[in-house]
Amino acid sequence: MADEIDDQAAMAQWAAENPPGTFDASGGGELNNSFGDFSGGMAGMAGWDDGGGDGMGSERILNQDEIDSLLGFDLSGDGGDDRTGIRAIINSALVSYERLPMLEIVFDRLVRLMTTSLRNFTSDNVEVSLDNISSIRFGDYLNSIPLPAILAVFRAEELDNYGLLTVDSNLIYSIVDVLLGGRRGTAAMRIEGRPYTTIERVLVQRMVEVVLNDAKAAFEPLHPVSFSLDRLETNPRFAAIARPANAAILVKLRIDMEDRGGRIELLLPYATLEPIRKMLLQQFMGEKFGRDNIWEGHLATELWTTQMEVRAVLDEQQLPLSKVLNLQVGDTLMLNATPDSLVELRAGSIPLTRGRMGRRNHSIAIRADAPLTPAAKKAVQKLK
Repeated sequence: MADEIDDQAAMAQWAAENPPGTFDASGGGELNNSFGDFSGGMAGMAGWDDGGGDGMGSERILNQDEIDSLLGFDLSGDGGDDRTGIRAIINSALVSYERLPMLEIVFDRLVRLMTTSLRNFTSDNVEVSLDNISSIRFGDYLNSIPLPAILAVFRAEELDNYGLLTVDSNLIYSIVDVLLGGRRGTAAMRIEGRPYTTIERVLVQRMVEVVLNDAKAAFEPLHPVSFSLDRLETNPRFAAIARPANAAILVKLRIDMEDRGGRIELLLPYATLEPIRKMLLQQFMGEKFGRDNIWEGHLATELWTTQMEVRAVLDEQQLPLSKVLNLQVGDTLMLNATPDSLVELRAGSIPLTRGRMGRRNHSIAIRADAPLTPAAKKAVQKLK
């Protein structure tokens, strides 16, 4: 109640000090002046600016270059540079290809194989170079493919997944020109606005099959993988082999045939490489490429010379525990074995085979009369 009385008193005092003005048609009345002063004061307090001057509350507007830098878009580059801004934060979840050391070795081997096979395929001087290896999202790659192009969808049989191989238009026309006897020193003719003909598609398909065969040979020392061509597409929408947000490895290869050439891009989703991920994580020294013949030979030699304890079991009996506890010195246990009974040979708890007991020189010997038991074969297979 006391607070309400104080508020009413304060309002009454303010009304007495500021009597209400009367309306004046000429615009010079007290009410208009009071409102003008009030609005002017509010404008000064808020720092409003009508656009004519530099007010305290005015904000600086970013230009297009600053917006692109903030978002991480770079229209001038080809996508191989490091991302910045918000896009770098979004792509931070991508697994870097440097964490798979064997990939670079596999693709270097692919470059050497392609150099030889494409020279035999075109009967021309062909140079294949590896531009770069990068991680990219599948949707971003589909949006960045320069059209027109031919996209080859292939299947990795042992990995049970798909991959994508893109051949740009420059390489397509160059291959057609070389295989059909075009003159050297003249650039390949490029006709825009028309689909690829059947001859062009067939020639590109033959080249793609050569590249996939080389990729199979490149992966062979690491893991046997067969790459088979599934289909050829010219529209990236029909070549979707993964979700747009899925990560993939992008390999850019440059093929030069003197004054002609183009680019091949090989895309492998991480889901395709997942079955052999442990092998790709390993680091091998030298040219053994995953296999050490010296160590294999040494291990085999040591296994052949390994000493193994073998026990010959004449007979087994089951006795009550009370009888075993009451055994005294001089007690005799009658065995059911005879001189002609088979003796079981054991290695630990695993039965190996059966044989007959005899004598060789001054030692007791066992002659094996049966093959290895299934339990022994299973134990050997587990060791392998």
